[in-house]
Amino acid sequence: MTMNLRERVTTTFQKRIANPVMRRMPFQTLLETTGRVSGKPRRTPLDGRREGNTFWFVSEFGEKSDYVKNIKADPRVRVRLRGTWHSGTAHLVPEDDAQARLRSLPRFNSFGVRTFGTNLLTIRVDLDD
Repeated sequence: MTMNLRERVTTTFQKRIANPVMRRMPFQTLLETTGRVSGKPRRTPLDGRREGNTFWFVSEFGEKSDYVKNIKADPRVRVRLRGTWHSGTAHLVPEDDAQARLRSLPRFNSFGVRTFGTNLLTIRVDLDD
């Protein structure tokens, strides 16, 4: 799978500038996966919406995203919501209408994913608590 120019630019910006800054913000929502190669925790800033014991979000590059590859290798994840960590199990939901899902999520995240996304994929995390 090769990345197009938009994906390369967006990914480089996120990995080198946006994500390191956002990970330091105490109330930024984070997804923690286990690296499929390294076995180390990998934290990705994102946004979504909690509905009861379920957390929903949309991946902008679908199965090309490293955190989606990590989820496929090990679906056990943690999500930091409002500064508190929650364990859960992530599920890829390709049958969900990702565009409709984006309309139900916080606007700031939806704008970025809609603007830069090339292969939208809904992800549901069933939280343990």
